[in-house]
Amino acid sequence: MSIDQLTTIHPVILALCAGIFTWSITALGAAVVFLAKEVNKKFLHTMLGFAAGIMVAASFWSLSAPCIKMSREMGLPPWLPACVGFLSGCFFLRMADKFIPHLHLDQPIDHAEGIKTNWKRTTLLIFAVTLHNIPEGLALGVAFGAIAANMDAVNLVAAITLTIGIGIQNFPEGMAISLPLRACGFSKVKSFFVGQLSGIVEPIAAVIGAMIVFFVQPLLPYALAFAAGAMLFVVVEELIPESQSEEHGDIATLGFIIGFTLMMFLEITLG
Repeated sequence: MSIDQLTTIHPVILALCAGIFTWSITALGAAVVFLAKEVNKKFLHTMLGFAAGIMVAASFWSLSAPCIKMSREMGLPPWLPACVGFLSGCFFLRMADKFIPHLHLDQPIDHAEGIKTNWKRTTLLIFAVTLHNIPEGLALGVAFGAIAANMDAVNLVAAITLTIGIGIQNFPEGMAISLPLRACGFSKVKSFFVGQLSGIVEPIAAVIGAMIVFFVQPLLPYALAFAAGAMLFVVVEELIPESQSEEHGDIATLGFIIGFTLMMFLEITLG
């Protein structure tokens, strides 16, 4: 299907398809559990750094820069939507991080964050990665929903580029859940199921984001910056600390640089 044909599809439908695509890449990463039982920590930390690099690049090239350009096109002070949206996204993820029970990789269950519950370790791990995927889904939804505004700041190719970037970094996220679970004694099927389940929130968040900006177009620049702030919060709060948690900090940093460069390349050449 050509780009011209895709433009005839409703943006909310496109956002749903993009979310399903990125979810499927998460599932593909989780499927590695059928080929390996244990996770190589050096490789895992490199991939977490790689994912962080893609998210940082996407937060600027795909979200913040279009927000600033769109604000000018709408006659708004460029700093206003960028700052308000960015801080709102950070605050939203901070509140989610504070109240939603979740557990980070390689942490004992008594280190679970959020409201105290009796949930099992598996459930807490799912919610940890779900928190990562909420801003990614929102970013997809906002990008595709913005197409309906017919502004130069965001176009279909740029939204597809963002989808590709998020999809690429979802692969290691799927592995980061399924392989540790397998190493803890879970069956391959259950490890895969839990790993892919962590990405199911992306198509849901994508549809919500697209519907909001499609029906309330003045919110577009704020929504773009909101998604950028939420994504950067995840990077600084979760991905970078986890990638640097052991003796593999140098290779994780290299992964970050490669991820950032790849996303920047995609945005410049395709977006």
